[in-house]
Amino acid sequence: MAEAGVVEVPNRAIAAAVMIGVFALIIGYIDNYVRVIAAEIGLWQFQALRSALMVPMLVVAVPLMRLRLRPVAPRAVLARSLVHATGMLLYFGALAFLPVAQVAAGLFSAPFFVLLIQRLAYGQPISPVSALSVALGFVGILLVLGPGAGGSIGLASLMPVAGGAFYAMGNIATRAWCPRESVATLTAGYMAALGLMGLAGMAVLALLAPEAAAGADGFLTRSAAWPSAQVWFWVAVQSAGSLIGVGLLVRGYQLTEARQASVFEYSVLPAAALWGWLLWGQVPGPAAAAGMALIVAAGVLIALRGR
Repeated sequence: MAEAGVVEVPNRAIAAAVMIGVFALIIGYIDNYVRVIAAEIGLWQFQALRSALMVPMLVVAVPLMRLRLRPVAPRAVLARSLVHATGMLLYFGALAFLPVAQVAAGLFSAPFFVLLIQRLAYGQPISPVSALSVALGFVGILLVLGPGAGGSIGLASLMPVAGGAFYAMGNIATRAWCPRESVATLTAGYMAALGLMGLAGMAVLALLAPEAAAGADGFLTRSAAWPSAQVWFWVAVQSAGSLIGVGLLVRGYQLTEARQASVFEYSVLPAAALWGWLLWGQVPGPAAAAGMALIVAAGVLIALRGR
């Protein structure tokens, strides 16, 4: 019997796994083209344009699909949107400098942060098996993002891990704070937060007017620029793909526990690596492959312990 004030949500893990798996295929493909976008426009303009393009898509989808946009708990939706959007800003910022599979591996520190947050915020114990999974996961992240993978421990490699911490908070918030919200409400809130952050970043850069490096190296500090037709196309693809993919992901997190859903998201790693190989000929080195294997193994341990 549920305690007073706690909303019981049915656990439908198989349906969640299917939805998150489709999300992984979509995101693994479209995120491989952020490098094309980063060569011409900045992170902040990218997010502002992407969110702006999603507005008409939502306007059309809401009446056709009879979606509900009005939030049940507006403050909870706002808080969840800001936290999740911060994590994804860090993720997208790193995509200009690292392959998608490596950035995704850094973001997958999220399940380990989920365990730590649930322990600190909700008092859930961390078992020896869970502690081992956290250790394995972080070793895997170091292998994927460290010198052994051909990189170095710097700002670019730390960004997706920091994003993973925010992403973990957003994933917990999806179920703990927003169990009665519709997928459309949470998706719209998340995209709106990214768009507003993008506009804020553009305003700051317009005032400071920093000198941005050419190409993808200037992704974080580039002021507003007029995109080419190619960049407009891939921003539009990002907008449509993200709208569909994030909607599937949000629904997946509503159907099962956060730590189970976070394990299903590991399908992004092979999906991103597959698309990276097919599109750009990128093949993970031995250290990166071993790191990904450790991250997946850690996730499986978390899932089994969660059961």
